[in-house]
Amino acid sequence: MRHGPCRRYRLSRLIAVTTVFTLSVVATLAWAWTGGVDQLGLPFGPPGDPTVSAPAPPPTGIAPGVPAVPTRRPALPPPDSHGPARAWAASPGYGLGGPRPDRAAGGGPCRTGVKLVPTCGVLWGVAPGAFTDQRGVRALTAFEEKTERHQDIYHAYHRGTKQLFPTTQEIAIARQHGRERILFLNWKPTGASWAAIARGDRRTDAFLDRLAAHINRTFPEQFFFAVYHEAEDNVRPKPGSGYTAEDYAAMFRHVVRRLRAHGVDNLVTVLVHMAYVPHTSKSWFDDMYPGDDVVDWIGFDTYAYSDPGYGHGDFAELLNRRSGSRPRWPGFYNWAVEEHPDKPLMVAEWGVWSSRKYPDHKAEFYREVGRQIGRFRNIRAMVHFDTPYNQDGRDSSVDSTPDALAAYRWLGRLPVFRVEVRPLLP
Repeated sequence: MRHGPCRRYRLSRLIAVTTVFTLSVVATLAWAWTGGVDQLGLPFGPPGDPTVSAPAPPPTGIAPGVPAVPTRRPALPPPDSHGPARAWAASPGYGLGGPRPDRAAGGGPCRTGVKLVPTCGVLWGVAPGAFTDQRGVRALTAFEEKTERHQDIYHAYHRGTKQLFPTTQEIAIARQHGRERILFLNWKPTGASWAAIARGDRRTDAFLDRLAAHINRTFPEQFFFAVYHEAEDNVRPKPGSGYTAEDYAAMFRHVVRRLRAHGVDNLVTVLVHMAYVPHTSKSWFDDMYPGDDVVDWIGFDTYAYSDPGYGHGDFAELLNRRSGSRPRWPGFYNWAVEEHPDKPLMVAEWGVWSSRKYPDHKAEFYREVGRQIGRFRNIRAMVHFDTPYNQDGRDSSVDSTPDALAAYRWLGRLPVFRVEVRPLLP
């Protein structure tokens, strides 16, 4: 967050000390209340501002200790064991992101396969407790209890070069016996421009090298990895700004390739766009793509609004939001399927903002998701962003009303969202 120049006052020493103390208390309380800068959506901080995930006591069912890292990686199943996935992956015009099969061959369960793409169905996940003082494992446990189902994906956010990830807590979440989950770790580098990072910024590279060693040592399982999600908000198209769309693509490539060069072969990369029409229809939007070799999935963040106006509609409107002022934009889902037919799609953040005037809309929207998900067959994962308030005071919590919670529980029980998580080791 950028602040204007501070005014200088000539105050007595006593008043100055009192002021400093007061500001310190306010800042500390603000940090605790928002859950720290690791929560999504906080303004882009000053260079070097770290992301901190506060430790939390493990909930019932998650042991305080982290299971030991396997000393020997088990062999992958033979390719034919992914029969349902291979059937559609080999279809003309489709790769891993082709239309999803509705059922597994032979009536078996849907499960995670190559690059964590489910052999059938859609992965179901959450980023719990955002903008609150309850986050991490406590928020996840509370969310699973109130929604009455296990989450396939746990989405967490990191920033800067101070903290290595996955953290001990995140590893415990992923490895909870009988309730294994896929980690979706989102990292925003700070302290250098995109262009500087792409050129090999010394500080960033040193962190990436430490991060690679940490991952190799502690977490061989596959996990989703996003680099600087929603970058559209920070694009500065003027050449030389260090933050052009081309700079972003080069930065993304550099990060992924450096980690892979150090043997981190369990990254399943997700390019996460902000599906906001004024951004997606910019002339530079396509220049943000880092390349097929470093992008495994394409994700997008999009939210529905309960109040009439912008963003008010059904699930189809959420995925293919358009603008009358930009009639050539086909909607994000349509664009992604046309431009990247071989990539699986993830709704990396979604939710429905509540309304006091229209409290019934959220429940109806969840029901629409269930009715319409079959029309969008390239979607392979949906990750809810759950918060009782964002920066603007909007509420996306699934239990904002009893009817909303009942509808969300119904949605999560649908067969299409039942996928057996089997994170493969590379």
